[in-house]
Amino acid sequence: MTPPKPSRGRLLVLEGIDGAGKTSVQRALLRRWKRAGFKVAGRREPSDPVLGRQAVAAGPDHPALAAMFFTLDRLLARPALERDLAAGIDVLQDRSFYSTLVYQGERLSARPRRELAKLQHQVAVAPDRVALLELSAPEGLRRVDRGRGERSPIERLGALQAAAKAYRRFARQGRWIVVDAAAPLAEVVDQLDRHLRPRLGRTRRPARRRAGRRN
Repeated sequence: MTPPKPSRGRLLVLEGIDGAGKTSVQRALLRRWKRAGFKVAGRREPSDPVLGRQAVAAGPDHPALAAMFFTLDRLLARPALERDLAAGIDVLQDRSFYSTLVYQGERLSARPRRELAKLQHQVAVAPDRVALLELSAPEGLRRVDRGRGERSPIERLGALQAAAKAYRRFARQGRWIVVDAAAPLAEVVDQLDRHLRPRLGRTRRPARRRAGRRN
């Protein structure tokens, strides 16, 4: 008998300005969900380090060029993401096309911004749920300085303030999950676990039966 085809996995996305803690939160959630028996995988954008460096090098002075590097990375990564989802694996991803719309799209005039948004919806897999780790720009920069000690061209106060504002707008429009990223990491992880765990597929391992004779 042919085994049933697994249900399609869900794409869950973490968004937020630099320093919001997306990577730490992603790791903690994946560890928790894997221990609970869920079939999950982690991904991040950009997936190709070369394209990522080229996008960062384009910087805030060439937002359209940076957006194209990120979009190409997204297009190249899509087949592997689609395979995971088709296999019934739930994917928790650090960033998505919304980051491109926030950081690069907001620096474009109205018409190119609309065209960029249209292109993202054509190229990218649409997330099933997005969670925003909301953090103030000054706190984000403090965390960046503590963690790396070196800022990228887009990690400037004005740029992060504009990104935070754009993220709030997208969150309202898309009814995203919004959590206070200034809270302790354990609290942020607990909140997101409560919101996102119900979205995971029913792929938990069955409980082991206790040994013993049947009556």
